[in-house]
Amino acid sequence: MRPTDLSRRQFLATAAALGVIATVRPIGQAQAAMMPSPVGQDAGWFADGKLRYRRDGMAKVTGSKVFAVDMRARDLDGWPDEQSHAMTIHIPRADRVYEGLDLSVLEADGLMPDLLIDAARAEADGLHMPDPDFYGEFFLKPGTLPPMLGQPVAIGIWHDYERFRAARSLIRFNEGIFRFGAEAEQPARAPYGAAQYVRVGGDDPRGEDVFSPMKDLVVWPSTSPAGVAWPGPDDPAFGAAIGHSQAIRDGIENPPQGITVFKRHYSSQSIEHCTMEPENGNGWYDAATGTLHVIGATQSPYSAAAHILHLVQSSRFGLNKLDFVTGYTVGYGQKEHQSFPNYVALAALYGDGRPVRLVLDRWQHFQFALKRHPFETDLSISVDAEGRFQAFICDMIGDGGGVMNFSPSVGTVAVTAAQSVYYFPKSDLKAEVHPSIGVTAGSMRGYGTLQSMAATEMLVDEIADEIGRDPIALRRLNVIGSGMKNTQGAVPSGQMRIDEILALAEQEPLWTDRASRKAEYEAANPGMLYGVGFGSVQKDFGTGAEAAVVSLEISPEGRLSMRHVASEIGAGATTAQMLVTEPFLGRPADEVEFSVQNWPQMPLETEDQPYTTSQEDEDRLAQNPHWVPRFTSPRSASNSAYYFTHATQQAAQLLLRLGLWKAALSIWGGGPAGGQMLPEPVRVEDARWQDGMLTARSLEPLSLERLAARAHRDGLVTGVCVHTFNRWAWTEADFDLDGDRFSAVIDALSVKWGDGATAAQKSRMTDGGFAFIPRSAVRYPPVQRNNAGTVYYAPCATMVELAVSSGSGEVTILSHKTWLECGTQIVPELVSGQLEGGVAMGIGHALYEELPPGADGPGNGTWNFSRYHLPRASEVAVWTQQGHVLPALSDNDPPKGMAEVVMIPVAAACANAIAAATGHRFNRFPISADRIQEVL
Repeated sequence: MRPTDLSRRQFLATAAALGVIATVRPIGQAQAAMMPSPVGQDAGWFADGKLRYRRDGMAKVTGSKVFAVDMRARDLDGWPDEQSHAMTIHIPRADRVYEGLDLSVLEADGLMPDLLIDAARAEADGLHMPDPDFYGEFFLKPGTLPPMLGQPVAIGIWHDYERFRAARSLIRFNEGIFRFGAEAEQPARAPYGAAQYVRVGGDDPRGEDVFSPMKDLVVWPSTSPAGVAWPGPDDPAFGAAIGHSQAIRDGIENPPQGITVFKRHYSSQSIEHCTMEPENGNGWYDAATGTLHVIGATQSPYSAAAHILHLVQSSRFGLNKLDFVTGYTVGYGQKEHQSFPNYVALAALYGDGRPVRLVLDRWQHFQFALKRHPFETDLSISVDAEGRFQAFICDMIGDGGGVMNFSPSVGTVAVTAAQSVYYFPKSDLKAEVHPSIGVTAGSMRGYGTLQSMAATEMLVDEIADEIGRDPIALRRLNVIGSGMKNTQGAVPSGQMRIDEILALAEQEPLWTDRASRKAEYEAANPGMLYGVGFGSVQKDFGTGAEAAVVSLEISPEGRLSMRHVASEIGAGATTAQMLVTEPFLGRPADEVEFSVQNWPQMPLETEDQPYTTSQEDEDRLAQNPHWVPRFTSPRSASNSAYYFTHATQQAAQLLLRLGLWKAALSIWGGGPAGGQMLPEPVRVEDARWQDGMLTARSLEPLSLERLAARAHRDGLVTGVCVHTFNRWAWTEADFDLDGDRFSAVIDALSVKWGDGATAAQKSRMTDGGFAFIPRSAVRYPPVQRNNAGTVYYAPCATMVELAVSSGSGEVTILSHKTWLECGTQIVPELVSGQLEGGVAMGIGHALYEELPPGADGPGNGTWNFSRYHLPRASEVAVWTQQGHVLPALSDNDPPKGMAEVVMIPVAAACANAIAAATGHRFNRFPISADRIQEVL
């Protein structure tokens, strides 16, 4: 499970406690009139009932889509025109005591910074990093040993760009600006986190478990600088789990007759996210009014804003108002809970009334921005004589870098995903994540599951070779079926369709003819070794604490307006959410505001502790109809397609049921003797939209404009705002709206009545123009479901055809095909784009991308794309790739989050194809040309 973002209420409560007016808003609202955002203004994106291109497509291809990195002070309404520039200075080594900074190299040319902020200055002014255990400290203090490579030691601010640029060229790669003392060894530090998941199934894989995390508990050991202290069998809390663990491990070490055990060790490397938008921001502190303006790129806007409030809380800087502005961003997770927005705010406080722009150049981005966790993984699978898997052990040890960040949750997500697509009667999964001097590792596309599932897929392929089974046939023999349990003991949602994918792949000519194709290719290409490999996985989506808010309103003229928490981070969520209304309201939203953080329509309260609240506490809190476990989610975990879509659907359904349907009944039932509707037994379930017109059974089709006019005339519901919450199951609640009693898969509701509303109704619309409707009952999923790990999966498989040069070891990807099941595709073109991009990213992980650990790694400041091999189009078979998406099961099959899963099977498929080509199995990523050459 992934950590939560801060709720709006917590953010506002923090601000209120500090006496600060605080707002979080999208960048479009902050731009000057001279630079209106073109995103979404192009009406041609949807025409004649069809999507022509994504909502922000024209802005993307014309270069006018605005990111935070594009903003300058002169572009922002009310900001001064002068722009100052700041630079973080990062220490390149961690083996000697840091004694201080020497910038004398800048003196001769008059390039000294106009202001320098270091640890002493920040400390004297009362500025401290919020949550330092998670983010680390702002600056390294002189006289201390750097805990990590790349740790900032200071921020310099220059009031003119030319001096800033010249100073940067003299500082970059100049280790002489740091004064170092004696050599020193890193002290021992406590692991960032550890967990163990033990499951013993019963005789029926769909029946009761003997023991499981879902039924019983997860093992949480204690940690200290001495390491992880795992409990023993006599532990009063965890003894039962440890007893089952020992039995499983004894069975692996001493297998009974007829059982074969396969053990392997795998290594997965650290890599850079390679986002084209480096960490950046712009800030302006107006001391006269005590207002701090900050523009930043983040996937967690409330948390970033709240941390800035805490940052200033005890400092000498007065703060009456914080205006935090979020921009479009692309980060693959790198912009989720990174410390960089705090540095932007810090620099702004010292701007002497001038806006300060802080942007990492690409060298600094490699040196300081979050990285993917490298893991060392030990896997064991026991197999019976028929080839059926019996027990599974996975021990993962991760390197979290110099600061904790999301390491504990990445470790647990990684290890609970390790089962891949298989059912194991018994499993014992352990994860530990430890500190190092490397650059901090955090959230990244895949969130640990690439590291674990790719290893499992490589081992399963090897098992098939060892026991003489076809690799896909062995997978089908052991694939998890519908109703079976995952390694946490939870039953996954819906039908498990991975076997459909395996059946298709098994009949693929590239697979069935691979032996003859190998002989033909190698005969025609002397010195080249041919191989076909396969990998299949299923990836969870969501965090187990997903929440969303959506409002929909219809004008008297039939214009549909949407407000939504979804932000655009490159995957096309904003386009998709606009289209979600069409099946329920006849067309997409006409007007939309995304990345909405201010919701007066939804006056909710939350403790925002969805992972830790006890059942007793939650039952008590839920009696308050304004309470919800969480207000909204960060933009991560592939959560938009399923979780945000659900909220949009619920809003659209309720707008239809509570307003437009009643308007339709009024029209159809008008006239003498009950009108045209009297002879027909019409129900809301009969509602159908045909060519943008609402009808039911044989009744007259009605336009949305006509329905809206009637709804407003009669004072019916013309606006709804809903809040949803999912804890590996959806929350449901009951409502009574003026005698109309109904249930909905939401936990909070506000409504707005049309122009003809009664005086009593108008008096109730006091929450942002809406009336909050208290629920009469609510059914939250049990808190115990936190232990499920996940229940929502998207399955995917990839087959790779490649050739290896026996001389150089270089790999050429000839073709690849991916099979994917993602429910209903909201926008098939966006699914295709995510699939193609994900496969390319997976190939990069498998064959090319690597950042070495320790002193030679990116923290030393000498890494850029000049050294880092990011795959090119020619290296990912862009012209011969294929994708096959399974059709939805039904017209209401929900869409699934799939942006992460498509990256994973291709990594294993590449490894398995190289094994088929060379006869050697590589268990370390990347499988580079040099590593292949060593064994050929």
